[in-house]
Amino acid sequence: MSEASWARTVVRRLRKEYPDADCALRHEDPFQLAVATVLSAQCTDAMVNRVTPALFARYPTPEALAAADPGDVERIVHSTGFYRNKTRNLLGLARTLVERFRGNVPRTMAELLELPGVARKTANVVLGVAFGEAEGVVVDTHVQRLSRRLGLTRHDDPVKTERDLMRLLPRKDWIFAGHALIRHGRRVCAARKPACDRCVLHDRCPSRV
Repeated sequence: MSEASWARTVVRRLRKEYPDADCALRHEDPFQLAVATVLSAQCTDAMVNRVTPALFARYPTPEALAAADPGDVERIVHSTGFYRNKTRNLLGLARTLVERFRGNVPRTMAELLELPGVARKTANVVLGVAFGEAEGVVVDTHVQRLSRRLGLTRHDDPVKTERDLMRLLPRKDWIFAGHALIRHGRRVCAARKPACDRCVLHDRCPSRV
C-alpha cells in the first residue's frame, strides 16, 4: 500500500470511528475561537474551556480585550500556564484586530499569521472551524505523535509534518483529519501507553505493539 493510500485509509477509518470529530474549544465566534486556541498552547482544551467563560464575559470583543488591564487578564488565564506570555499575545492580537482589521478576524492564512501568538496551528483551527476554509492541517502534539507512529511523516517539526499530511491527503480531508487524529490521540493512541488493542488502525499500523 502506498503512503497516500494508507493516509486515506487512516482518515476513512477515523471518520467511521469519530464521525463527529470537531474542535473541542468552546466558542461563539471567530474571535473567541482565536483567543481560545492561543490559550490552548501547552494546555488542555478542558482547562481552556474552564477559563474562557470568565474571560469572554469580561472582554467579549476585540475592542474590549485591546483595552484590558494586563494584570486582570493574567489573573483570569493564569491556570492555562505561561500566562504572562499568553496575556501579551492576547492583548497584541486584539489590538491588531482593532487597528488593522476593523475588529474582524481575517480569513486568510497570511493575515492570520500577522497576529501576535498565531502560528499555523492556530490559523488552521480558525480557518477550518470558523470559516470552513482548508488551507492546511492542524498539527498539535497529538497529530504530530500519531503522524509519526502511523508512518505518515518522519519529521518532528510540525510545519514539515503538516506539509507531509497535505501531500498525502486530498484537500477535502484536511480539516477533518486534524480533528480526528486529535480525538484518536486523546482516546486511544496516548503518548505513554497507546491502547493498540482498541485501535481501528491496529492491523496496519507500523508502530503497533
